Amino acid sequence: MADRVYPAAKPNPPPGAATAANGAGTGNGNAAASFPAPKSQMYQRPIYRPQAPAKRRRGRSCRCSFCCCFCWALLAIILLAFVAAVAGGAFYLLYRPQRPSFTVSSVRLASLNLTSSPTAPLLTDAITLTVTARNPNKKMVYLYDDLTVSVATAANAVSLGSTTVPGFTHAAGNTTVVTATVSSNAVTVDPSGAGSDIKRSGAFSVVVDADTSAGVRVGGLKTKKIGIQVHCEGIKVTPPPPAPAPAPKRVKGKNSTVALAPAPAPAADAATTRTAATVSTAAHSCKVRVRVKIWKWTF
Repeated sequence: MADRVYPAAKPNPPPGAATAANGAGTGNGNAAASFPAPKSQMYQRPIYRPQAPAKRRRGRSCRCSFCCCFCWALLAIILLAFVAAVAGGAFYLLYRPQRPSFTVSSVRLASLNLTSSPTAPLLTDAITLTVTARNPNKKMVYLYDDLTVSVATAANAVSLGSTTVPGFTHAAGNTTVVTATVSSNAVTVDPSGAGSDIKRSGAFSVVVDADTSAGVRVGGLKTKKIGIQVHCEGIKVTPPPPAPAPAPKRVKGKNSTVALAPAPAPAADAATTRTAATVSTAAHSCKVRVRVKIWKWTF
């Protein structure tokens, strides 16, 4: 069978060609109707979306915070120091505070006995001293706890004994006399230091220390007690003269003759005991030191 031949399909004319053909066919000179014009597109402004701020570095932020804290702390310290300075100045102008004064009025070495052992000498002594305390303030009262009084040699600090004196209230403008007796009984001392410091004849220098705690009362206000030390140096004491030797005993002999027996010799390892009192009446001013305790250390 012969194949059928189909006519080729005509292509659709473009919209413009059809319009032109219609216009030509109308023949009335009016323009043919055209397709509706496309609507103009409206301009839309893009939506503004704020972006998140960039993250700062952590190190820089920490430094800024530290600087701010440091500045505020420094300002607070300066303000506190200024307020304290103003308060201290006002207190000084109102009360004129002064430190108390201490003076060693007299020292008496009542007895002294130092054995001459080369290895472990024993010391026995008794020292009586009088201390005069003066409060020069007109409105301030000092409150003292018990005082620990100790005496030692000035050269090698060989201890001569210590004692405790009851505390007292030191009224404004008042003078108080304190008497203490320091002694030691057969105490082993350093042979080298004791041998060079403690002289059996002639004066030697001693140091007197008194440790206590003191507070201040102004009107109805009391301060916290702090440690103080009264240090007195340059004090010379003279050992008492040795006790007189016992008189020899008379012994009757034959034919009614009288003989003198020799006195007993002193022990070879002991010094002669001196008991006569020797008083030093020269007044010696003392220094008052404030002792601050920080944890285990006292300054």
